[in-house]
Amino acid sequence: MDARRRRLIQRRGWDRAVAHYELYWARQLRPAQDLLLRRADLLPGQHVVDIACGTGLVTMAAARAVAGGDDGSATGRVTATDLSPAMASEVEARAGLAGLDNIDVVACGAENLTLEGPYDVALCSLGLMYVPEPWRALAEAHRILRPGGRITVSVWGERKNCGWAALFGIVDRRVASDVCPLFFGLGAPGSLATQLRQAGFVDVADDRISVDLDYADDADALGAAFLGGPVALAYARFNDPTKAEAERDYLNSIREFRTRCGGYRIPGEFVVARGLRPT
Repeated sequence: MDARRRRLIQRRGWDRAVAHYELYWARQLRPAQDLLLRRADLLPGQHVVDIACGTGLVTMAAARAVAGGDDGSATGRVTATDLSPAMASEVEARAGLAGLDNIDVVACGAENLTLEGPYDVALCSLGLMYVPEPWRALAEAHRILRPGGRITVSVWGERKNCGWAALFGIVDRRVASDVCPLFFGLGAPGSLATQLRQAGFVDVADDRISVDLDYADDADALGAAFLGGPVALAYARFNDPTKAEAERDYLNSIREFRTRCGGYRIPGEFVVARGLRPT
């Protein structure tokens, strides 16, 4: 499947998942997002771009960090971008409800940012795995950063360290979704750091953290897998018997992580890397 077709599938899939994403993933992704924001070390007055922003979980935190003092001094801004128009609209709505007027939202893909910058900091929280050409996305981030600007990126870790990884195979056996065939590739040791260096970033460093994804019951685990994530579009096209079969296979794949209370504690891993655009 060519990159253009994959982008179309990604956009439609996330348009469908937007209503369920935060319900199932906001709490689970917080450790990776908190580490990303700590490594980004945002300061009041900075101009930030949040690439592949999703529903804006990182966008909102970044906007508060750069907002400046109550007197309006050193007020920074965040530009949030996402391939999914539905995700972009969600961020815009949430920013309004939160009273954050220092957020701009642009619906565009990570590999073709319709932005000029310059920005002080680029963020990409758990979005780069879905990009058909991640090297192009990193090159775009490099382009719009000022000399000396920073980038911080997070991705899922190695397949063997993510207990839910069987999901993609379960879906692909029933439909050729090709949602993200190299999903765990950037989580391999040194892979993300290498991509950043090849895009021109220097002083690259990365961190790897292990987490537990906690789900209260079968419905919670299934919602995260099939409604709030990248396979939402493929799952929606299944008939009822196929859905039931896929759900059963997925629950079997995570059975070893079932808790005594009937929930699940599934291991996961994240990688967070950062680098500088040379001055």
